[in-house]
Amino acid sequence: MTAIAIADVLPELSRRFSGQLLRSVDAEYDEARRVHNGLIDKRPAVIARCRGVADIGEAIRFARRHGLEIAVRGGGHNVAGRSTVEGGLMIDLSPMRRVVIDPDGRVGVADGGATWADFDRATQEHGLATTGGVVSSTGVGGLTLGGGYGWLQGRHGLSVDNLLAVEIVTAEGHALTASEEENADLFWAVRGGGGNFGVVASFHFRLHPVGPAVVGGLVAHPLENAGEVLRFYREFTASLPDALTVAAGMLHAPDGSGAKLAAVLACHCGPVEEGQAAVQPIKEFGSPAMDAMGPIPYAALNSMLDAGFPKGALNYWKSSFLSGLSDGAIDRMVECFARCPTPLGGIILDHYHGASTQVDERATAFPHRSTGYNMLVAAQWLDPAEVDGSIAWARESYAAMKPFLAAGRYVNYLDRDDSGAQVAAAYGPNYDRLRQVKTKYDPENVFHMNHNIRPRS
Repeated sequence: MTAIAIADVLPELSRRFSGQLLRSVDAEYDEARRVHNGLIDKRPAVIARCRGVADIGEAIRFARRHGLEIAVRGGGHNVAGRSTVEGGLMIDLSPMRRVVIDPDGRVGVADGGATWADFDRATQEHGLATTGGVVSSTGVGGLTLGGGYGWLQGRHGLSVDNLLAVEIVTAEGHALTASEEENADLFWAVRGGGGNFGVVASFHFRLHPVGPAVVGGLVAHPLENAGEVLRFYREFTASLPDALTVAAGMLHAPDGSGAKLAAVLACHCGPVEEGQAAVQPIKEFGSPAMDAMGPIPYAALNSMLDAGFPKGALNYWKSSFLSGLSDGAIDRMVECFARCPTPLGGIILDHYHGASTQVDERATAFPHRSTGYNMLVAAQWLDPAEVDGSIAWARESYAAMKPFLAAGRYVNYLDRDDSGAQVAAAYGPNYDRLRQVKTKYDPENVFHMNHNIRPRS
């Protein structure tokens, strides 16, 4: 639809919309259209900044009447840029950031535009938390709908494992509650099936006693010791208490020097004394160049990596679960990272264990329930002149790792050139059932600006 045509029909939405409607002529438009990944440069015809469920429904119905593609933005972190759209309508939930806590019932309700920083701030006032990512500016919605790996997953499972209910607006613009008791098929699907089924206006989570202090942080070694560090990581993660979640990676020094490091990152969410004992082997291994691991407020730990993923940096990711962490896989990763051309790039290993793996693969739409590792090759840079070299490094590194990859993919790490078989691999054995739910709730595939699950024809 042209700009003139949008101007002609927008008043019909304005009369019923309580939020803010932005077009390219508006002063706030350029800032509002930008998402976390600076490589994404799309210009929606309309940005509908919603204030509540009614606004979401009106925006969906308006877009459908006028043939506009719909994208849904919560935190805007999706690396593939699926939360925005060229020439369509962006449903922007960022004004909807309320978090309400029932400390006695241990339930937290987060609006669809809330970030994990918002959620942690509210829950930690009561010494409570739920699993929620490792970068606090990430949106609650996007992370949860894709599964939700985080520092508490060993003891408390993934974000989806703590979801009690959602309020969701369907492709017809109707608000529904989805839970184990109501619309249970839809509730199953949103726990890992992404934004394929509607716009989630609020999330109800089970909360757990956590903090205010946990034990965690980062211990880093020079790159020349990376092979030994990752072998130690493999042995250490072979037997972990559920309260301890440990990641590893090859990153660059945070001081801007460009020095390449191998790091072990951890969070122990139990008693501080227990946590200090549990992480002691990490602190004692080798001769670290940096040791920043110890008691720390949980909210601070959950924002520890924020500076390493700044808004506006250009990003391109390739990711897959690994079939194992063999010596060959470790050596190949080290070789690849040594060639990383940008001081914001890295290769990261997430470890799945404990409660997150004690759920049947078909119990929620998120199917990846085996103990093991997910690898992320994260190319990230600031200079637009480095686009070709940075993307090439990520693709070449991923190709070099192919002999060590498993079939599964984590949908939240898929980039914009991942489609077809890669998307199906993210949903695994649940893909066919997800298509059935999609056909029931969105038969015309209105919500397709995502890692799409196509309805049955």
